Parts: sequence; C-alpha cells; structure tokens
Amino acid sequence: MADGSAAFALPRVCVIGAGSSGIATCKQLHAAGIPFDCFEASDRIGGNWVFQNRNGMSSAYRSLHINTSRDKMAYSDFPMPADYPDYPHHSQIATYFDSYVDHFGFRDRITFQCAVTWAKRREDGLWEITLETGEKRLYDVLCVANGHHWDPRWPDPKPPGRFDGLEMHSHYYIDPASPENLRGKKVVIVGFGNSALDLACELGRKENADEVYLSVRRGYWVVPRYFGNAVLDFFNNHPSQDPPLLSRILPAKWSARILENKIAAVHGRPEDHGLPKPDHDFGASHPAISHELYNRIGSGDVAIKPDIERFDGRQVFFKDGTSVEADAVIWCTGYKITFPFFDSATMDAPDNDIALWKRMVDPRFDNLFMVALVQPLCAMMPIAEEQSKLIAAYLTGRYALPDAATMARERDDMHQAVKSHYVASARHTIQINCGEYAYDLRKELKKGIKRAKSAGNSLPIPARAVKVLPLAAE
Repeated sequence: MADGSAAFALPRVCVIGAGSSGIATCKQLHAAGIPFDCFEASDRIGGNWVFQNRNGMSSAYRSLHINTSRDKMAYSDFPMPADYPDYPHHSQIATYFDSYVDHFGFRDRITFQCAVTWAKRREDGLWEITLETGEKRLYDVLCVANGHHWDPRWPDPKPPGRFDGLEMHSHYYIDPASPENLRGKKVVIVGFGNSALDLACELGRKENADEVYLSVRRGYWVVPRYFGNAVLDFFNNHPSQDPPLLSRILPAKWSARILENKIAAVHGRPEDHGLPKPDHDFGASHPAISHELYNRIGSGDVAIKPDIERFDGRQVFFKDGTSVEADAVIWCTGYKITFPFFDSATMDAPDNDIALWKRMVDPRFDNLFMVALVQPLCAMMPIAEEQSKLIAAYLTGRYALPDAATMARERDDMHQAVKSHYVASARHTIQINCGEYAYDLRKELKKGIKRAKSAGNSLPIPARAVKVLPLAAE
C-alpha cells in the first residue's frame, strides 16, 4: 500500500481472487499502468484449477480435464503450449496460469494466503477492505473475481426419508477412493452437468464402483468432445475474435438446430441411448459434454434412473416406482453464488438470480466490477479477459460508462432475454452465449470510447485512496 507520499494519476484497485479470472484482470490493469493489489486466499494462483487447493474452494477432481478445447480456452495473447493435448489435464492448466502471470510480470502484486473478509463502500465512495490479518485498506475501485463454483448447492428440499449410506456433494469428490472409498460400492449420482457425467463414467468402470445409477430429473442434450477428428468447438472463433458472419446473420434458433442435427447424425439423440427426451430446444439449456457417457450406458456400466422420490435406509426410491439399494449418493447439484465479504445490501444473489449491466456492473456503483460472474458456453478465461479490457479502458479515462438509468434499462432487458431463452433453472440465471457476449462487449467499448471523447477523456474515478494511509487493524 502506498505510504501517502506518492501521488498516482490513476485510481488504485483491489482485486479479490487470483484464479483464472482474477489474473486476467490483473494483467489488463498491469498493462495499463493502473496501480492494484490482488488478494488470494490460497498459497498459489489458479483458483478452481488448483487440485486440492489449500483454500478448500477448488472443485477439481484427480481425473479432471477441460471440456473446451485448448486453443479456445487460452487467453488471446498467451497461447497454451503446442504440445498440450486438445483437452489438457487440470495440472497442465494450473501450470499454464503460473506461466501467464510470470510472463506478464505481475506476481509481486498478488498477496497470497490473505483472504478479503469484508468489503464496504463508504459514504465517500471509497472501498474499505478488511483482510484476514485484521488490516484495513482503502481503494478507489474494487474488482471481484472470487468465482462461483466453490460454495456447494445441495438439493432444497431434499427427497423425504432418511438415507443411511454416504451422502456427499461432487465438490468434495477426489477419486474413487477419496474422500470415501467407493470401490465395489453401489452409487447413485444425482444431476446431469459435466461433473455428474464425468463421475458416472469414472465410477462406472468395473474396477471402481460395482453399480452406478445416474438420476436424471429431466431430459438434457449431450454434446461430444469430437466431431470426427475436430474438437467440439471447432466451428467457433476464439471469443476475442468476432463471431463468424453466418452466426451473426442466422437466428440463434437456426444455428442451434443445425448443430443439433449434426450431433444427432453422428452420435444419436439422448432418447436413443435410454435418456429422457429433452423437453426444450437445443441451446435452451447448458448442454452436458461427454464423449464417453453413451458408451458407458450401452455397456451397462451406468444405469439411467429418474428423479429420486424418497429414501428408506439404504433403499433409494425413484419416481418411476423402481428402487435400488445404494451405499452412497453423490449430489451433483451445482453451486451457490455467494459473496462472503459483502453484506446483502451491497450484492446478493438469492436463488442464484442476479442481474448486472453487461453481467459486470450494478448501476448503483461506478467503482465496483464483477468479473466472470457468468455461466458461459465456452471457457471463462477469454470472457474475463474481454471484461477486463473494458474495465482498464474505463479506469484510464478512454471509455465512459452509460448513465445509470441507461445501464439499469439495458441490464433488465438482457436479464429478461436470458430468462425467456433458457430453461428456468438456477444454472441458467447468468448464462451467456460466448461469441455474442464478447462481441457485444467490444461494441460497447467502441461506444464508450466515443462517449469519453465527447466528455473530454477525464478520469471517471479520481485517485483518492492513495492519499490515505492504510487503516490500522482494530
């Protein structure tokens, strides 16, 4: 923290989190010469991609690989190594993030093993940040990149009855032997996201669990990792590039139907493999990605069951009237969006529902930015990068935000459009189409640059926090 003797022309920024999104923000701030401090609860960068992260927030399991391809996951100005596979292992991704930070040279701006426990916007507009050490600091701007895949969401309400076996959330799963030994056991997995399918396929191998049942509440689309020898997202540009012209011209439903028919022709439809038929159009929900599921179902390694009706001891009863005896139930029911360092008046997401302008800004605050608070149909890293470019342009005076009324109107329009397009679910409240979203951010950046020029390119946030010494610990 500055000692008060130096004067910075640009506002000082606090970044919460040094995961994949936090470091994207740090890089853009660093490149723009904006002074910042980043606080990370763990002892290293990488967040969710650090296997068994000491902060306890990582949901990575031992066998985890990315589900978007290597080239589409990478930051636009730092490609992943060419010898990485199409779908790298989590350990390779963590190494990549380390290399990114060192390549751009801002590791010294990250304070490790130092969580932010409280963030309060004072009446004068400054952010008062309390660290786990008890120290308080003042900042002109706050960027929040704490992620939203770390606070497990359990079913509420749970099915009635008592289950006498093991219950765990997928967040705590490591491998078939940890944290509980599931080898030779009968396991019910609840959910149909990527984690649910990965766990079902891994445990379905006979050297692992004895029997695996996948409980599916409704029909979902399954997307393979490959089309022939091409990765699943071969037809998309990197989010840093404008979407192909055809995808901008065609209505979204047409594009979705073309992809749906392509998948069906190569891999069949979900109902062809014993899964419930989707009750919604392709693209109206986040698809599950798996190249192995249909093989496991067809081999008898994974049995499909409907939603759970009730428990009775070790018996699990399903809504189709069938039941199985189980040793364990794994809930793959997603995560809650929570901000443990905010009071609910500052920022809250009841039922995971939160509406922000461009998925980033609450119009009440011109110096608070939420980074990567989205559910993308691509990797998060390029999205955080595009958001951070806009933030850096704003803090240097090159870009001006719209007025609060305009932001509120555009926020509500976008939020309602998402709700009308996607299946009503806690999973889809912050959904984005990556190409469209990133393209829209770049268009907004151009508009805001014109607004800034009209206003004289003045700094929107004055550098005031540097004039105040860090507040003493209480």
